[in-house]
Amino acid sequence: MTTATDNGLGVLNGSQLRLLRAFDALVLRYAESWDAPEFRFPFLMRCKDLDTFDYYDNFPHLGLAATRLDPQRLGAHLAETSRPVDRMPTEVMEPTAFALPSAACYSIYLDLAGSTLPAEGTLRTTVGTCFRNEDHYQGLQRLLGFSMREIVCIGPEDAAKSHLVRAKEAVTGLCAELGLDLKLEVATDPFFDKNGGKAKMQKLFPVKEEFTVNGLAIGSVNYHRNFFGERCEIQAGGDTAHTSCLAFGLERWVHTLTERFGSAEAAVSALESLR
Repeated sequence: MTTATDNGLGVLNGSQLRLLRAFDALVLRYAESWDAPEFRFPFLMRCKDLDTFDYYDNFPHLGLAATRLDPQRLGAHLAETSRPVDRMPTEVMEPTAFALPSAACYSIYLDLAGSTLPAEGTLRTTVGTCFRNEDHYQGLQRLLGFSMREIVCIGPEDAAKSHLVRAKEAVTGLCAELGLDLKLEVATDPFFDKNGGKAKMQKLFPVKEEFTVNGLAIGSVNYHRNFFGERCEIQAGGDTAHTSCLAFGLERWVHTLTERFGSAEAAVSALESLR
């Protein structure tokens, strides 16, 4: 059984954790076959770097910061409040330069900042613990902190678009093998001005599509055009790099596969049978 508090702090038991790892291993096999080496980045990001991507303009409702507590002010507060402390007041916090990211791919673009890639571009994969300040939480379906696996393409426009096509084919085929009733739905892209020219182009080529099962988004494909390439000054094929990514919420897959097969153990067996 999964336990969860009303503030999005879910717990995975042993069988669920095995299922999460089994699904992640399956995605890593995709990454390996696509020549996407794995990277692991720090859990925190600099506020400055996120602001480079207009993050605080586009996601003001999701933002979470990692801040240091001032020992003296904290001590004074603890002496005057009931224990255990339910909330830390802002008065004991110091200004912070670090944030909790809501997506895993940001660090990939920052890691490549200022670089010139091969003409064909490059792929990378990473998994990160991501955080979102949602208005509500629900078991493994909507968590405050969750695991996101991404396979990212950074390269010329045609390479970035080809990555999306291959990714959609892979996920569609996987869900068919697992007997999941998958739907692909177009979502909005908050990185682009909804009233600008780039937003109008979205109608010609969707920039974000979500894989949904029973109304729950379990993954997505995202095309950012040259947004991150421009902001991070990444070149590929003689021009500013385009980027695209395939992303999975791992805990949501645990929820979905457990529902599909009746138990986490049965779901692990189903995944292992695909090898």
